[in-house]
Amino acid sequence: MPDFLSFISEILWGSVMIYLLLGCGLWFTWRTGYIQFRYIRQFSKSLKRSLTPREGGLTSFQVLCISLAARVGSGNLAGVALAITVGGPGAVFWMWVAAIIGMASSFAECSLAQLYKERDATGQFRGGPAWYMARGLGMRWMGVVFSLLLLLAYGLIFNTVQANSTAHALAYAFDTPKIVTGLVMGLLSLVVIMRGLKGVAKFSQWVVPFMGLLWVAACLLITLWHIVELPAILDMIIRSAFGWQEAAAGAVGYSVSQAITSGFQRSMFSNEAGMGSTPNAAASASSYPPHPAAQGIVQMIGVFIDTIVICSASAMVVLLAGHGTKTTSYDGIQLIQHAMSVLVGEWGASFVAVVMMLFAFTSVVANYVYAENNLIFLRCDKPWAIWLLRIATLLMVVIGSLLKLPVVWQMADVIMALMAMTNLTAILLLSPVVRIIATDYLRQRKLGVTPVFDPDYYPEIAQQLAPESWDQPPRQ
Repeated sequence: MPDFLSFISEILWGSVMIYLLLGCGLWFTWRTGYIQFRYIRQFSKSLKRSLTPREGGLTSFQVLCISLAARVGSGNLAGVALAITVGGPGAVFWMWVAAIIGMASSFAECSLAQLYKERDATGQFRGGPAWYMARGLGMRWMGVVFSLLLLLAYGLIFNTVQANSTAHALAYAFDTPKIVTGLVMGLLSLVVIMRGLKGVAKFSQWVVPFMGLLWVAACLLITLWHIVELPAILDMIIRSAFGWQEAAAGAVGYSVSQAITSGFQRSMFSNEAGMGSTPNAAASASSYPPHPAAQGIVQMIGVFIDTIVICSASAMVVLLAGHGTKTTSYDGIQLIQHAMSVLVGEWGASFVAVVMMLFAFTSVVANYVYAENNLIFLRCDKPWAIWLLRIATLLMVVIGSLLKLPVVWQMADVIMALMAMTNLTAILLLSPVVRIIATDYLRQRKLGVTPVFDPDYYPEIAQQLAPESWDQPPRQ
């Protein structure tokens, strides 16, 4: 089984996914007028506006925290260490590239999710890739396929990844039995997810910023303490990214290929740009300004925070500890624990274990929200189905804590690729709509008015939208 999964993963990630992700990101960068570069200076203003409460949905900040809860998990710690292990220090550079390009894909998918959102039975906004496949493309069957893939990924497989890394981290630091970690983590997750979408949103808006700042602050202090080594680390990243270090050995092509593949894999697993997961949260926001592009811009911030900030912080710890060469180890979380222990002492492993527990716990909770959202699309949101999903989530957390790591990561890679291929196909087909959204938003910004999306200007789009999803408030 591991050999088969490895073979499929190599086919998908060795060719198809790299070109698809790169091409899609570059396409939307151009189609949106290089929006990730034009608005990077506006990120602080967008975050401030995201706190504004609006009727009928969550605030953009709450939704950003839910999406960060799902993004910031084992991929930011164990995943980064694995990328460096397999692809060398150059993988860090390609993670950055994948994130910057992927910000445009994230803008596209999250703006579309906002545009095609609809209200559920309680009046809460719902939406995501399945909805824009059904409404925007008129392909409900495609939405059903995507929903089933997402349920498999976020209801089951990805939770095993989070539990696995946490169980390994706690066993390494505190000698905690893995089954105990799985049971406690599963039961605590169940307590939170029983509070529903709004309960998860309130939980995330307090816990996610705290855990992110805790990890970044610790890594920043360590980096500053070893600042004299920083230029050499950055030089090693760049040289390894383009194979300059390996040129003398005659293995440049292979080394660069491994760095690019590892960087793109781990960047996507971490920030999820283009995978179709984040739009499930983005659609639930009642954005301000009331325009689909506003939520797309806020979610670009999530990609930036996840990869450029948090993943880079983890990479610095691994590389400063001297683990800049490739190894055959697959135990990423223990690698970063050992690196932290080398830099700060024995308590470093315990600190990483605590942070990993927070990261993984919030990820499991957010993963469940995504899965439940797609039960609504499939019209299977009956109480028995909801409880079946909750029990499955708990069981997969327990099982994941006991599985071997290579199998878990390989399953995650395969299902992630299948999800991304489906979603990227949909947003590429809807790229004319993405262009309209971006152009309309930028035009109103240039005029100095608060952007308001008025579907009456676009009759072909208006007939695809859910009733009352874009009732127009007065301009301010």
